[in-house]
Amino acid sequence: MPGKNKLPRHAARLLLGAFLASADSVFAQDVGAPAGLVFGTTACSSCHGKADERSRQYIVWSQHDAHSRAYATLTTARAARMAEALKIASPLADARCTSCHAPVQTVAPALLAPTARIVEGVACASCHGVTGDWLRSHTRPDFTHEDRVASGMRELRDPYHRANACVACHQITEPALVAVGRHPALLFELDGQTRSAPRHWREAAGYDGAQAWYVGQAVALREMSAAMQDGRIDAAPETPRWQALLWLVQRTGLDYDSPQLAGLPLTATPSTLATATAFSDRVAQRAAKTWAPAQTKALLAKLAATHPEFSAADVPQPAQACRADRLVLALDRLLAAQPAAERPAAASARLDELFRLVQSQQDFVPVKFARTLAAFARDLGP
Repeated sequence: MPGKNKLPRHAARLLLGAFLASADSVFAQDVGAPAGLVFGTTACSSCHGKADERSRQYIVWSQHDAHSRAYATLTTARAARMAEALKIASPLADARCTSCHAPVQTVAPALLAPTARIVEGVACASCHGVTGDWLRSHTRPDFTHEDRVASGMRELRDPYHRANACVACHQITEPALVAVGRHPALLFELDGQTRSAPRHWREAAGYDGAQAWYVGQAVALREMSAAMQDGRIDAAPETPRWQALLWLVQRTGLDYDSPQLAGLPLTATPSTLATATAFSDRVAQRAAKTWAPAQTKALLAKLAATHPEFSAADVPQPAQACRADRLVLALDRLLAAQPAAERPAAASARLDELFRLVQSQQDFVPVKFARTLAAFARDLGP
C-alpha cells in the first residue's frame, strides 16, 4: 500500500500523461516548440497558479513580487524623464533598460515561444532558466532535483548559483543612469534580498544566512571587478564602491585558500581588477560548498572590530561612507543568522543606530560611526 497522500508509480505516470495532454491545450501556441525557447508565464501558471500553498507560486509572483512589475516601471513618467536625459528613444526598447526590467525584449525572436510577453517583466524563465529545455521533464514524478537541473532548470538552492542569477541586475548599474539622479545605485546582498522577497519557494534544508551573505559579497566583487575591467561600467565613478566591497571581503579574513585577495591593493588597476575577478569567484564557489555555521559569531565580532579604521584620517569621507554602507548590511545579516537566544538585545538596538548613521552618504560622519560601531562590538559580548 502506498503511504498517505502518495500514488503508486503507475498511477503517477498516468497523471503525468494527463498533465501533458492538458498542457497541449493550455500552451496550444507553444506545442511542438523545440528546446531552447523561452516560454511565457502561462507555461507555468496552469500548475503553479492554484490557491493551495504548494501550488500558488505564480499567484505570489504576480500579486506580490516587484519582479512582475519590472516592465511597468519603464512606462512611468520617471522612466520617460530618465530616457530623455540620456537621449534614449524609448525605455521600452533600449537594452540599457530592458536587460533588467524586461529581459524577454533582449532575446532573439527566434528563441521566443509565442506566449512569451515583454510585459511580464522578470518572469519565470528569467530566474529558472530557458523554459523549453526543462518544462516537460520537470514534472516527472521520478525526477530528483538533480535530474531537473541536469535537464536545464537553473540551480537555485546552491548560494553560488543563486547569486549568479541575481547579481548582474542587482549590483551593476550603468553610472549614467545614476548620474541623472533618478536611478538608485544598487548594492547586492544575497541573504537580505532573498529574505525580503515574497516567498514562492520552499528553502532547502541547511540554508545558512551567513553563508548566503558571504557568497553573495564575493560574487558581487567578481561582478563589479569584471564589469570595470571590460568597460561595461566606467571605473572612475564606481571605484569607491568597489574599494568598499573589496575592503569588506578582505576584513572577513575568509579566503578559502585564495590568499591573493587578502593582500590586494585598493586600486582599480587592470591587474588588480583581473585578480579580484578570478579569485573572488573561486572564493564564492568554495564558500558555497563549505561553511561552518560556528564561524558566524566570530565573523560578526571580527567585522565589528574594524571600528578604529573609521577614525583614520587618511581615508576620504566618501570612501568611509561606502565602507559603512556595506559593513552595516553585513552586521545585520550575520546577527540575524545567529540563533535568536544568542542575539544580544543591546546589539540589535545599536545596529538600528548604525543604520541611521549611514542613511546619507553626504552627511556621514566617520568618527561618530566609529564610536557607535565600537559600542556595538562591546554589546556583542565575549
